[in-house]
Amino acid sequence: MRSAVVTPEGDRIRWVELPGAEPARVYLHGLGSTSPAYFAASAVHPLLAGRRSLLIDLLGHGHSDRPEGFSYTLEAHADALAAALEQAGTGAAELIAHSMGGAVAIVLADRHPHLVSRLVLVDANLDPAPPGPAPVGSSGLATYTEEEFLAGGWAEVRDRVGAHWWSTMRLAGRVALHRSAVHLAAGTTPTMRELLLELKIPRSYLFPAEDGRVPGTEALVAAGVAVVPVPESGHNIMLDNPEGFARAVADALVPGQPKP
Repeated sequence: MRSAVVTPEGDRIRWVELPGAEPARVYLHGLGSTSPAYFAASAVHPLLAGRRSLLIDLLGHGHSDRPEGFSYTLEAHADALAAALEQAGTGAAELIAHSMGGAVAIVLADRHPHLVSRLVLVDANLDPAPPGPAPVGSSGLATYTEEEFLAGGWAEVRDRVGAHWWSTMRLAGRVALHRSAVHLAAGTTPTMRELLLELKIPRSYLFPAEDGRVPGTEALVAAGVAVVPVPESGHNIMLDNPEGFARAVADALVPGQPKP
């Protein structure tokens, strides 16, 4: 386990690091998740192994610290991550980022472009949450006020999300979880999608093939974003179809690489 101080108060981001060749690869989890649990198998898959890989837990999540004075906006997450990557000496890393982690990765690439050479987004949030009934995910958490969530709303969320997600969600600080969900639902200005369209680095967007299509696919493709369906998977593509995920990521990172 490695760590870096990322706030003036001394709070630390922590990660599991696998040694290997440069450039480094950075794996980022989604809301209420943790990178080692979601990406360990992918990082050592034969198609992806052999590279220096950092499986990072964002502030407030997993093994990282859970400061209650931190804002947990997407920008704050990105800046804290940037501080950790600077101290880790990753240089321009390849980011593989899931769900909320993908939104953070886009903001990181916009605010700290020297730290990102490629983006592989895994069913990432690109837009603010639409109005209307809230789903189980980040928008569902965001419908509570912070006071409501801390007073017992977290238990209602626990009962709705199920044992699998709760197994990592329970590791997150409750303040961190709620604020991260609220700011993810609100998005950024410009939106994450608009930031992604303007980036000049290689970018790929992986999504479950069963979803049919990604909204705004035409604009993404026109901007140079590879939009890649992965079969036999839901939102957690890397867990649902590990082989398909590894192949899609390998294609995104090393286009044209022969696959065994």
